Amino acid sequence: MTIPSSDAFVFFGATGDLAYKKIFPALQAMTKRGELEMPVIGVGRSEWSGGKLRARARDSLEHNGGVDKEAFEKLSARMEYVSGDYGDPATYEGLKTMLGGAKRPLHYLAIPPSLFGPVVRGLAKAGCAKDARVVVEKPFGRDLASAQALNRELHEVFDEAAIFRIDHYLGKEAVQNLQYFRFANSFLDPIWNRHYVDNIQITMAEKFGVQGRGAFYEEVGAIRDVVQNHLLQVIALLAMDPPTGHDAESMRAEKLRLFRAMRPLDPKEVVRGQFRGYLDEEGVPKDSKVETFAALRLHIDTWRWAGVPFYIRTGKNLPITATEVRVGLKCPPLATFDDISPATANYFRFRLSPEVVISTGARVKSPGEEMRGQPVELVARHQTRGDQEPYERLLHDAIEGDASLFTRDDTVEAAWRVVDPMLGDVPPPEPYEPGSWGPEAAHRVISGKQGWHDPKPEEAPPC
Repeated sequence: MTIPSSDAFVFFGATGDLAYKKIFPALQAMTKRGELEMPVIGVGRSEWSGGKLRARARDSLEHNGGVDKEAFEKLSARMEYVSGDYGDPATYEGLKTMLGGAKRPLHYLAIPPSLFGPVVRGLAKAGCAKDARVVVEKPFGRDLASAQALNRELHEVFDEAAIFRIDHYLGKEAVQNLQYFRFANSFLDPIWNRHYVDNIQITMAEKFGVQGRGAFYEEVGAIRDVVQNHLLQVIALLAMDPPTGHDAESMRAEKLRLFRAMRPLDPKEVVRGQFRGYLDEEGVPKDSKVETFAALRLHIDTWRWAGVPFYIRTGKNLPITATEVRVGLKCPPLATFDDISPATANYFRFRLSPEVVISTGARVKSPGEEMRGQPVELVARHQTRGDQEPYERLLHDAIEGDASLFTRDDTVEAAWRVVDPMLGDVPPPEPYEPGSWGPEAAHRVISGKQGWHDPKPEEAPPC
């Protein structure tokens, strides 16, 4: 069955920071590719005109990738603005008038979650929700209870099939590569299980701190900010079984099965840290218990993964900015030539940012008389940048009604169940020095002899 495309794009929060940095560049890129031939209506509380919105869009593009003269002219000709309070019915009546003959608008809510309920109810009362789709930005709640409440608010107006929960991380080229590599190569499946995989590590490191956004970070912390969404989604792509079909629901059903097999976090297997100097940030209370670092061990209770530890580490003010996955394989059962430690055994490495790298760690004989080996890395893919930004891909998919890269309500709630034990009354985080790999206690999360594998600056291979 062919899914009809949306015929108008409406974005609430048009005057905000997200629209300035991400949405306007994505809209121009989509226009350039012929993917956005429809009205584009910004909605905001600022008393702007359509002309001021277009000026804002141009300024955004001048600072975020550049203005494409032809594409921007086309986009500008389709762009209008509705000003009004989100609680005022007149705002939605004005939007309905602006939509004109559009029958299937896509409403993108680049606004705080506290406004989702009032906005979707306003859309419904004005008749703007019929046959429409809605895209909502994360965070999808602060814990399981608030996520369930948020889903109930959305479902008052929209069917689940019309709700697109956007996580820009799933639109990244590197994440797409990870998914493709897993299911397009038959040599992986025989060893992609507890019999051959020793452990899986994911490190998401940022060299910078909170960058003056202390008040915002106080509301989230590392576990809410990236573990519950980005990093658990990466684990799902690594550990899920192949989907039974090509459709979005087959992919999302496998993800849900995997999320439901994740055990809730055990506080004894989690270390929270806070970099020295965080308490001096503007907007941060002097007694803050918010973590800027987290290291944890996750268990997945399926036949494929029982007994294999999944390690997650993320933090700010670490030595490097990079996201990397390392799938460590087990050592050979016998030492035929020389002893191989878990730290030097075979592995698969997926560098997700800032470069895209897929590689395999192997061993070869060292030159000389002795039958002793040395590690080498075989690079399957090395790319310094993708050709499509995440928001371009995701907004185009939402317009087309393709939900493959969006998160379903039950999956969101299943992910919150995993991290909920670490969101209540927890001990204060352990301090660590900026530029280090976090508190020393993070090493106790790792079992056995393998230790953490620290990402290093990537060097492109010679041409």
